[in-house]
Amino acid sequence: MQTEKVIDHIVNWLKTYAVNAKMDGFVIGISGGIDSAVTSALCAKTGLDLVCIEMPIHQAPSQVSRAFNHISWLKDNFPNVIKIEVNLTPVFDSMIDALPKVEKEEDRFMSLANTRARLRMTILYYFAALHKYLVAGTGNKVEDFGVGFYTKYGDGGVDLSPIADLMKSEVYKIAKHLGVNKEIIEAAPTDGLWGDDRTDEDQIGASYDELEWAMKMKETGKTSSDFSGRQQMVFDIYNKLNKANQHKMVPIPVCEIPKELK
Repeated sequence: MQTEKVIDHIVNWLKTYAVNAKMDGFVIGISGGIDSAVTSALCAKTGLDLVCIEMPIHQAPSQVSRAFNHISWLKDNFPNVIKIEVNLTPVFDSMIDALPKVEKEEDRFMSLANTRARLRMTILYYFAALHKYLVAGTGNKVEDFGVGFYTKYGDGGVDLSPIADLMKSEVYKIAKHLGVNKEIIEAAPTDGLWGDDRTDEDQIGASYDELEWAMKMKETGKTSSDFSGRQQMVFDIYNKLNKANQHKMVPIPVCEIPKELK
């Protein structure tokens, strides 16, 4: 990958899109992870306004500190960066108290994890509407179009996706080139939706390097029977998630009414 040229291409694409849409800048949620760090740095390089919002919900201290340090790094390097912190923990807790109880606690737990992402999306669009900004997505290719590892209408609810054609490994290359803080580059990827230290690999059962491999193998027409052992296991994990999450990757289905019925 020609890293410098890819960076320039994305920055120009971002700026051109915003200018043509007559928008004044971007808003992005900063999680302390690699994807939001790279996306925010690319947005900052456009020279347009960039509002970085930290939205903790019972967040692990390490995630909060990484997010804070990254925004500080951005502000030190780009005069167009604005920091806003919105503590959503009280809002989230109040919402939980208002919801009815359910029989299966594990179902409630998963639903509330996705609710965190949707609550954050609501805050991003509040500030976007307030200042004529675009909400920048932080999903990479293997997450968005491989295994669908994001929340529908949560972190998947965005106006544009600057890094969605980059594999996770390519995002890391760009991060290093941009000078993103070492603590973010070395941190294990996590969606930060559970209030504990579980990683993306813990949830998925495979690393991003393994998922990238599986994605490439599927694109070449390989099937599960072509592999054995760990490779077969990873390939099956990828296929299972890819199939289960197609509803996130394809357009919303529309019930088309036959002309003779209208």
